[in-house]
Formats: sequence, structure tokens, C-alpha cells
Amino acid sequence: MQPILLLLALLLLPRADAGEIIGGHEAKPHSRPYMAYLMIWDQKSLKRCGGFLIREDFVLTAAHCWGSSINVTLGAHNIKEQERTQQFIPVKTAMPHPAYNPENISNDIMLLQGDSGGPLVCNKVAQGIVSYGQNNGMPPRVYTKVSSFVHWIKKTMKRH
Repeated sequence: MQPILLLLALLLLPRADAGEIIGGHEAKPHSRPYMAYLMIWDQKSLKRCGGFLIREDFVLTAAHCWGSSINVTLGAHNIKEQERTQQFIPVKTAMPHPAYNPENISNDIMLLQGDSGGPLVCNKVAQGIVSYGQNNGMPPRVYTKVSSFVHWIKKTMKRH
């Protein structure tokens, strides 16, 4: 059984063009309805990240995707085009892991109420979240291991 590495168009690294596919291929339109596209505003600029739905009201992404204002787009195949399936949802609360360290990028995981940040999917299960790597998408890539944070994810979702 061979693991399948699927990085979708919604997996965007900082400075990557919106819609650019890095290290993967274009998926069949709307075949991955759990994918989320994030637009993040901080004091200086607009960032883009990926994420994925883990429940109808929670998106899981990387903590380095935090900003003062975050909007989630769901139901998109091509974020450069307006599709009637798209939903735009402003995030009410961003909850980075309490031990997230931006200096060494440890515990790079965050929950959003509204993808860098997008999932590494193997055998139809989210195994990791894109954390960091080279800007051109070439190896090595570093992923936050989702299974290491299941307890924190469940505890945080219960509180909100």
C-alpha cells in the first residue's frame, strides 16, 4: 500500500501566488470539500494559507498563519474565480496552540470558528499540517504531526 501525498491548490506558502500548486497536482473540482483557503491580515500585509475542516465549525491550520483578521473560503476549486459554491466566513476566534513558539516553529498548529497550514493527506486521513520549508515547494518540507495534538484539539473544541 503506497501512501498518497496530495497537496492541493489551497496549500499556499507565504509569497506563493494564489492558486499555485506546489509539489502536487490539480484535484478534481470539489472532490476535497474539507479544504479551506485563508486570507490573513496582520499589521503589515496580507498572507495566504491553507487549512482544512475538522468539524463544521472548526478549521485546522498552522499557528504561523495567525493575523489580526482572518477570512476562510470554503467550497472553492479556483480561488481566482468567483464560484457559486464558495462560502466566505470571517473567523471569530483564532486559537494557536499555547506552546507555539515562532522562534523555532514548534507546536505550529491552530484552530479557527470561521491549509502553509494545509493538510498532508495519506490514505484519506490528515496526517500533517504544512509548517515550513523552502519557498519554492521543494523538499525538505516540515509538517506538524496532527496525531500528536489530538488531545489539545478535542479539548479546545469542547470549550468553544
